[in-house]
Amino acid sequence: MVEVSVKKGEELERALRRFKKKYEKAGILREVRRKSFYLKPSAEKKLKRAKGRR
Repeated sequence: MVEVSVKKGEELERALRRFKKKYEKAGILREVRRKSFYLKPSAEKKLKRAKGRR
């Protein structure tokens, strides 16, 4: 879980930007998208091989 504490006197927009950076770095969105639908194991292997070629 990503947490960002807002410091005293800090603008909310700046804290939100820090949160977004941590969120991207943690890879949460990628994981959610990856698990949003079922991929057969054979299709998953095929995608992994295609990624390896790039």
